[in-house]
Amino acid sequence: MYNFIKSILFLWSPEKAHRITMKLLTLAHNLPGGKWLLEKLFCNDSSNSRIEIAGITLKNGVGLAAGFDKDAKYIDILASLGFGYIEIGTLTPKAQPGNDKPRLFRLKKDEALINRMGFNNGGVDEAVERLKKVKSDIIIGGNIGKNKITPNDDAFSDYAYCFEKLYNHVHYFVVNVSSPNTPGLRELQEKPALKKILTGLQNMRAEYIKNGQATKPIFLKIAPDLTHSQLDDIIDLALEINLDGLVATNTTISRDGLITSDSELLSIGNGGLSGKPLKKSSDEVLKYLSENLQNKVPIMGVGGIHCAQDALDKINLGAKAVQIYTGFIYSGPRLVKSCVRAIRL
Repeated sequence: MYNFIKSILFLWSPEKAHRITMKLLTLAHNLPGGKWLLEKLFCNDSSNSRIEIAGITLKNGVGLAAGFDKDAKYIDILASLGFGYIEIGTLTPKAQPGNDKPRLFRLKKDEALINRMGFNNGGVDEAVERLKKVKSDIIIGGNIGKNKITPNDDAFSDYAYCFEKLYNHVHYFVVNVSSPNTPGLRELQEKPALKKILTGLQNMRAEYIKNGQATKPIFLKIAPDLTHSQLDDIIDLALEINLDGLVATNTTISRDGLITSDSELLSIGNGGLSGKPLKKSSDEVLKYLSENLQNKVPIMGVGGIHCAQDALDKINLGAKAVQIYTGFIYSGPRLVKSCVRAIRL
């Protein structure tokens, strides 16, 4: 059934198909009995699916990765599809349109996407107003970044602004310095820049806790394209500052091993690759991090999950929980339930 629906949706551009899909899901959710039916079809109600990571308890260990619901518009609808947690964003202090269209491309033969969205979002303040109206009790993560026009030397101020605004409205944070689609952003993965941002946010959190607010874990999302030396720096820093967790990984700039022709890739141009071809490099990074961190820092595994076995592979390599995005588009919403069952065993 989903393959037929997908064939129709794939007639439109990826961004238009996304808008149509979410309009249809919203309509279905809001019909009398619609929410109940969606939950019956896609949710796993077993209490033994719960997973604890960095002090927060997830309904299950399968989350929706950042990028799908950038502006926190669809949390209640997406919660009905069986996710254990939902990560919104990437959010920036000021609204920004992102890069010029077209900026999202399907590689159907590879079951992959290339995106150069560029942190398009309506700004963190607008998202906060929507978060205040969320009815679901699902765990929400806030993925935060910097505006394109903000120089790297001033990046912390952008992360701090988003952190402050979201603090009472999300359950955990993810610092995104690994998107390939904002010029210079990945330079912030270098140890000195990272330390400034992460310890700055930790200091802000310490003040909030001192004033009676809850503790919110801070995760760092990293790229799959880092060298072992760069990964070692991140491992050292994570242990040094007692980082709450890592998200491994973001999209890749690599085009190795694709079925899609070189001429088509050339016509698409730059952007981050996600989907099936990402799994190998993402798993390698996850394995390296897990072996060297020795369970001292929990990891959310993301990248290339298109079936239940893919999710289980991440868990076996050391992830405490997983996230999906591109696999959700290619495999459909039943992917969530099958992954939940696989990693629960």
